[in-house]
Amino acid sequence: MAIVMRFVQRFQASKKQEFMDLEKQFAQLEHRGILPKGERMTPIAGREPGNTLIWEGRFESLRAAEEALKTLETSAQHTDLFQKQVPFFQDAWVEFYEVLDF
Repeated sequence: MAIVMRFVQRFQASKKQEFMDLEKQFAQLEHRGILPKGERMTPIAGREPGNTLIWEGRFESLRAAEEALKTLETSAQHTDLFQKQVPFFQDAWVEFYEVLDF
């Protein structure tokens, strides 16, 4: 059963550049294989406001998604960047979706 894990992060609109500069550093860690890889999106139209960043990753199972979360929790590089980025957050949450294979 494939799983999509999403991090939804609403940030201070006035701090968009600073937030995105840090997000680029997270992406670099993904490209280097240090963090799990995902895709980043910002809304054009939809429920979430424009000052929202969505990171989405696909995993082969719920266990694999949970392992990815553990990687984030134990990564010193992730923790360092997260501590710099979290002051810009207004809200954040994690979502899990089961991919339906009809």
